[in-house]
Amino acid sequence: MAIIKKFRIKSFKQKNFIIEFENISLSYGSRLILDNISFKISENTIFGMLGPNGVGKSTIFNLMTGLIPPKNGKIIINNTDATNYPVYMRTKKFKLSYCPQYGGYFNDLTLIDNLKAISEIVIENKKIRSDRINFLLSRFELENLKDIKAKYLSGGQRRKLVIALALLAEPRVLLLDEPFAALDVLTIKMLQEIIVNLQQENRITVIICDHQARDLLACVDVAMILSNGKIVAQDTPSNLVKNINAKNAYFGDSFKFN
Repeated sequence: MAIIKKFRIKSFKQKNFIIEFENISLSYGSRLILDNISFKISENTIFGMLGPNGVGKSTIFNLMTGLIPPKNGKIIINNTDATNYPVYMRTKKFKLSYCPQYGGYFNDLTLIDNLKAISEIVIENKKIRSDRINFLLSRFELENLKDIKAKYLSGGQRRKLVIALALLAEPRVLLLDEPFAALDVLTIKMLQEIIVNLQQENRITVIICDHQARDLLACVDVAMILSNGKIVAQDTPSNLVKNINAKNAYFGDSFKFN
């Protein structure tokens, strides 16, 4: 397993951008959620979004997946203008998978039946389907839990199941919405290791949104901070914690990362 140190250390070469937001704005009624924001995410990296609840992190995920359209601006995925692409087109063409903060599985189905149900939708070949399920059961150490109903799994076990379900389709981009919420310290460290190993082994792009800075910064390559509809800072974790705008908007002067 990968060892999570103070920050994830990774050498960067020039990369292609897998997702780009250009001058995106969005409002809910009279409330402005995103105010003309622009950013780019390099492929094969772990990218984080930080900010308090209600700042627009999950909204950005909804924009990426096509669940909601922007008021204005452009969304580019893998060098293609995908602003008007529906959800199924983004999932199929760009291989995006989304792990919600809540749910994402069938409560009354066993763990193995959850995997079988989703695999029948995303994998046509029966042999490949079976091999993929067995691989994910082994990879996430879920073999001994496969006959337990999802509603009886622990929080960490459910989170592993949801990620495994998202990986059935072998995505190029994996979106994780608040993956560390309501988990104990040991389970958070386990998930951080899974995320880092997952990205390294599969060469995929992982995008995480969370409001807990320490949990997110330990496993990302680059993070951005959202506040009042704007991006106030975007950098590597080691630089971000020293950024004056990030301190003023989110961290505060007393923030320490050990």
